[in-house]
Amino acid sequence: MAYPNKVYLNGNIVDAEEAKISVFDRGFIFGDGLYEVMVQINGSFFYEKEHLERLQYGLQAINIDFNAAFLKKEISKLLHAAQLTAIDCMLYIQITRGVAPRQHSFPQQCQPTVMMYAIPKVLPVINEINAKVITRKDFRWSRCDIKMTSLLGNVMLNEEAMQHECYETILHRNGVYTEASHSNVFFVKEGVVYTHKANEHILNGITRIVVIELCNSLGIPLKEEAISVEEIEHIDEAFLTGTNTQIASIQQIDDKLLYSENEKGPITKKLQEAFLKLK
Repeated sequence: MAYPNKVYLNGNIVDAEEAKISVFDRGFIFGDGLYEVMVQINGSFFYEKEHLERLQYGLQAINIDFNAAFLKKEISKLLHAAQLTAIDCMLYIQITRGVAPRQHSFPQQCQPTVMMYAIPKVLPVINEINAKVITRKDFRWSRCDIKMTSLLGNVMLNEEAMQHECYETILHRNGVYTEASHSNVFFVKEGVVYTHKANEHILNGITRIVVIELCNSLGIPLKEEAISVEEIEHIDEAFLTGTNTQIASIQQIDDKLLYSENEKGPITKKLQEAFLKLK
């Protein structure tokens, strides 16, 4: 992935090589911050309102005093400076608690550090990946609903997938599957779509929400219920969702082969086609 040419930092837009953040920023020292990723398609951000609302939810959850709605006009300024106003691109937003002497408790009167950048990115019409995944125990903390910058657990779990020449690591906790290292996960069994309910053990992905809406509009039965580790042997289809992933079919889970190289499940394919129409 390329570096951006422009970076928005605390109200200023500078060349990327000039964007500097203090070594005392709590995002650097503690991972005390949040991030959000959006994609612009055909001149507008896909589900922008929902992304900014999730960012605001996270800000309130960790007590950072910042109004995410303020970013809308700032995003426009950044895209103009980066010459991406009408170009398909990915936008990265990061807000940390700010710069302060190192202490674990929240500092008083600390100004948040706000950073954004955008890079050109054209998503595929339909994600044709037929993913191989591994499963592992979810050893991360219990507030996965907060889209935090502290992603060491996710990074370690995704790297393990890479070492096994797999696309993703699907996680289980307390005997049930929750999500993946950087995606949400859905399973299909006997024509019913299953996904873990939105609580503190998963990030409530925007694409996850879109897929649930699509299931409802298409009359596909859906249950926000977790699939147990034992049940995995009896599923018929599985797929991943995410902002960049969109909807990606899963071909193989550990040693369980769901489909051959060029096949997809009928429900997965139907949802991919419906998702394309939304875009």
